[in-house]
Amino acid sequence: MSRDNHLLILNDIEAVCKKRNVKLTNQRKIVLNIMLQAQKAMSAYELLDLLKQEEPQAKPPTIYRALDFLLEQGFIHKVESSNSYIICPHFSHPNHISILFICDNCKQILEKNSHQIENNLEQLAKHNQFAVKHSIIEIHGLCPACQNTSLLSK
Repeated sequence: MSRDNHLLILNDIEAVCKKRNVKLTNQRKIVLNIMLQAQKAMSAYELLDLLKQEEPQAKPPTIYRALDFLLEQGFIHKVESSNSYIICPHFSHPNHISILFICDNCKQILEKNSHQIENNLEQLAKHNQFAVKHSIIEIHGLCPACQNTSLLSK
């Protein structure tokens, strides 16, 4: 992802924040920028180490407050199986169901969504009188590149 794309995404996120009347602080913006540059899932402590390069006084509560805000606003997702965080490409639609395809070999994560799956899960929740706050489906396997590498090594 190019620097121009980072700036476009950050500008879009700032516009969403204004629309929602929430504040995107400098620390939150730095964390987002770190995640955009990394283009991979990162743990809170990896993010904290990189944040300290910009803000040496940053401590664990600093990063967790930023992550909590970004999660609450739907700008990022927590990958429960690896206790890491990724940027959400669909942040302007915070109520979508995220389907994360996680490569167990290279750790690449691809987020997709499916209106059909969303509709099915909404119906299932409604049928069971369950109020969904958020949902992420994690699917583990091998990405195409790792499948090819595994086939070549046989």
